[in-house]
Order: sequence, then structure tokens, then C-alpha cells
Amino acid sequence: MNKQRWKSIGAVLAGLLTIIIVTTLVDVVLHAAHVYPSLGEPMTNALAVLASSYRLVISIAGAYLTAKLSPGQSMRDALVLGCVGTVLGVLGVVQSWDLNLGPRWYAISLAVLAIPQCWLGGWLFLRGHPAAGAPVPATP
Repeated sequence: MNKQRWKSIGAVLAGLLTIIIVTTLVDVVLHAAHVYPSLGEPMTNALAVLASSYRLVISIAGAYLTAKLSPGQSMRDALVLGCVGTVLGVLGVVQSWDLNLGPRWYAISLAVLAIPQCWLGGWLFLRGHPAAGAPVPATP
């Protein structure tokens, strides 16, 4: 694998880890503040909307970071992040389907929105850095 490919993988991993770490921290804070129910109790629709809202913003920011760190095709790397998010989201739907953790639409929305929100993060980056979307010639 060439350097460009490794840098792209690193950019996607940085975006993914950012999303996972920041959303987990927000979840922990909201549990500690007793905004969310105790573990094992289902979330309400209103709390699922709250979680969806901050996860949407954090995921867009993670995709922006991925695009910014990308060595070449920023939008491609942001969309790869979206594909990874979709796969993880589908796994989450399958795993949580019968656990009564809250409304099923919430888990489904995480999988469905992963690509569009990552596209938006990539687009926001490219809007301010149009040259970043151009492919970079591979170096040996």
C-alpha cells in the first residue's frame, strides 16, 4: 500500500474515533446528569430525538475532520467514513432489535443517516477548501 492510502485510512479512523469518543462522552454526561434513564430502562422518543440531534452534529464534525485530514480525495474519504457508519449502524439495529432500549426508529436512523451526514461534513470542508477534493497523484 502506498502512503496516500495509509493516510486516507488514518483520516477515516481519526473521524470514526472522534465520533465514537465524543458521542460516548456526551452520553456519559447525560447519564450522570440524570437526563437519560438508568441503564436498562428504555429511552423515550424525546430523548431519542435529543441523542439523534447531537449525534448528527458530531458525525458531521467527524466527517469534516476526515475530509480535512485526507491526503487527496476528501469527499471520498468522508463517504468511506459514512459507509463504515452505515455498517456499524446496521449491526446496532440487529443487535438491539429485541432489547427494548428505546424506539426502533432511533437505531435505524443512525444507519440511514450515516452517509448523508458524512457527505455533508465532506461538503462543508470542500466548500472552504475546493482544491482539497482534487485527486493527488500517487507517489512511489
